[in-house]
Parts: sequence; structure tokens; C-alpha cells
Amino acid sequence: MTPGELAGVLGEPPVPEGTWEREVVYVSAAALRRRLPPGELAAQVGGLGGVAAVEVRGKGFLRIVLSEPYLDMEPAPVPFEPGWPDFPRTWDNPGFVVRYGHARACAVLRWAARLGVPEGGGAPPDPPHRWVLRVLAELPGRLVSREPGWEGYLLRLALAYHDAHERAPAVPVGDEEPGPVHAARVRVADVVRKVLPGPDRI
Repeated sequence: MTPGELAGVLGEPPVPEGTWEREVVYVSAAALRRRLPPGELAAQVGGLGGVAAVEVRGKGFLRIVLSEPYLDMEPAPVPFEPGWPDFPRTWDNPGFVVRYGHARACAVLRWAARLGVPEGGGAPPDPPHRWVLRVLAELPGRLVSREPGWEGYLLRLALAYHDAHERAPAVPVGDEEPGPVHAARVRVADVVRKVLPGPDRI
């Protein structure tokens, strides 16, 4: 099951909720907006592969729990070109934070190739990278929103990625052997690279 398939059943992208540290949760008001019986829509969603649970709350809100995060390797491009200045190259400049995030993700892919990190792998188990996936999961909804708030979103994604990069390195450190966890983190870096604007090197 992909986020696109879930959105197809709902008729709109669901909204990610929580931190995704312990469970992957989306919420949706599609039944209310489409004036559909929430129980019937919940049953359709529950029949999708990868959906662990669906709960109807209130007057028709659906709470959808996935068995694991889905990592879309081909995210839609962000239709926004921020006009942030290049300097100063400090953490106080959102332009630097975002562009450096892109450059860091590019560097991860270069190092992963040199160190023999295997391709593929499931979703990263560590909370910092799961939070990056949580922020990335907002992208489909923002793409159809009238007020997507791209500047704030790109900055949040970049900060989340910088935190993950520092706390849970995507490439092996020291004598550590490359393994599936590194492959999963590299996949996250690849998606971040495609979403954040910036040069490949800073």
C-alpha cells in the first residue's frame, strides 16, 4: 500500500499525526467531507495492505494506523522557489539550513556508495529518521492545499533531517559494518535530497 493508494480510497491525502516514534498514524475527515458512511469508508481503508487498524472517531473522523512508514522514493517536486539569501551561512539563515540539508543528503549518497552500503531496506527504526518520514508524509496534503506554507515546511524538514543526520548517521562510523539500517537511512536521505532545494555541495 502506498500513500497514493490510501489517498485514492479516501478521495484526498490523509494527514499524518503524532511523532511516528511508536506508531504510524494518519487522520482523515474524508467521510465527513464526502458525506459517506464512516464505517463503510473505514472498512475500505482497512482492506488495504499495510493498514494495521482503522478507528472511527467523533462524527466520522478516521484514525488510520499503518504497520510501518511508507517511504516514497519519487516524491512530487515542491512547486516553490524560496528567495532566501545564500549568506550568512549560519543556522540563523533558513536558506542556509535548507540548502545545507540538501547538500548533506547528497553527501550521504556519495559516502554510501563508497562504503558499500547495500541498497533497499525497510523503514528506519530510529526515532530521528521516523520523524523525518513523518514530516515527509505532509507533502501530498500540502501539494493540494491552498495555503501549503512551503517556507515553513522546507525549514522543518531540513531541521528534522539535520537532527537525524547528527543523532543516527546514515553511513557506518569507525569499524561499523554497513547493514540494512544504514540502507534504510540512505533511502531517507535520497528522498530528502529530492524535496529540499539546494546545491549538491556547500
